[in-house]
Amino acid sequence: MFDPDIRALAAELLDMSKERGFTVATIESCTGGLVCGALTAIAGSSAMVLGGLITYANEAKAALAGVPEPLLKQHGAVSEPVARAMAEGGRKRLDATFAVSITGVAGPGGGSVEKPVGLVHFACAGPSGTRHRERRFGEKSRDEIRRLSVLEALDLLRETALTGP
Repeated sequence: MFDPDIRALAAELLDMSKERGFTVATIESCTGGLVCGALTAIAGSSAMVLGGLITYANEAKAALAGVPEPLLKQHGAVSEPVARAMAEGGRKRLDATFAVSITGVAGPGGGSVEKPVGLVHFACAGPSGTRHRERRFGEKSRDEIRRLSVLEALDLLRETALTGP
């Protein structure tokens, strides 16, 4: 179901979480639950994966992940402050050790000069704080932007769990 790179990274992350005794959660917008799906495709993941929130609409970001509505209005959904708030709010709501968030423009439409198709913000919240990444994947297909976003989110989650923010 998932490509070998995603599957290998998800398995590595779950092995690490089992060894170190931490839990994970996902808060996803443009990936629509693909990161959580990649993690839960691995047998035994229920011991480490607490759940995932699909917060595609701004209303869901506010209601489910606790993103303040003024933050959404001021910065827009596809922004560093919102990605951070998604990760932090989702971590708190799901009581996870680490929570990763993704918000972006997967296209093919919906982009602008300021926020073009392929712009994706990631954040990972943990006990020591929150780490952020911004990626500009360019005018790739929607499927490819989402695939690359899953890989990036898993990598950020792994890196944060290893080194902190």
